[in-house]
Amino acid sequence: MKKLTIALGLAASLTAAQTAWAEDDLSIKVYKSPTCGCCGDWIDHLEENGFEVDVTDTNNMNQVKMDAGLTPQLASCHTAFIDDYVIEGHVPAADIRRLVEEKPMAHGLSVPGMPVGSPGMEVGDRKDNYQVLLFNEAGQTRVFADYH
Repeated sequence: MKKLTIALGLAASLTAAQTAWAEDDLSIKVYKSPTCGCCGDWIDHLEENGFEVDVTDTNNMNQVKMDAGLTPQLASCHTAFIDDYVIEGHVPAADIRRLVEEKPMAHGLSVPGMPVGSPGMEVGDRKDNYQVLLFNEAGQTRVFADYH
């Protein structure tokens, strides 16, 4: 009986820790244009993957991007913030989760442009090849994930 009680207590502790991690680490702040439909679809993708999303509509996305330190080469339609990272564009939820778990020295992730087939940009079965770029404060990049 004592072993069962300990096992149940351990299971409850792990569940509580996982729940707390999910609530704390998966809160993301998204800035988007009020008229952007694909941004809403990307937000749905995040929520379906366990993120708690706080959305701010703004007509001044260029200022948000400049304040976030994004270069024009990294730009897309929406900009988000999680922990100390910037997330630009249609970055898959799994890559954001990986970023938060691995905590690399970087400024953030970007999917430049709006590639068809990326989360929020689904168009039937069509899928463009695209890359998720890890970038630093100087705008230098390396490939974080490759989608073919």
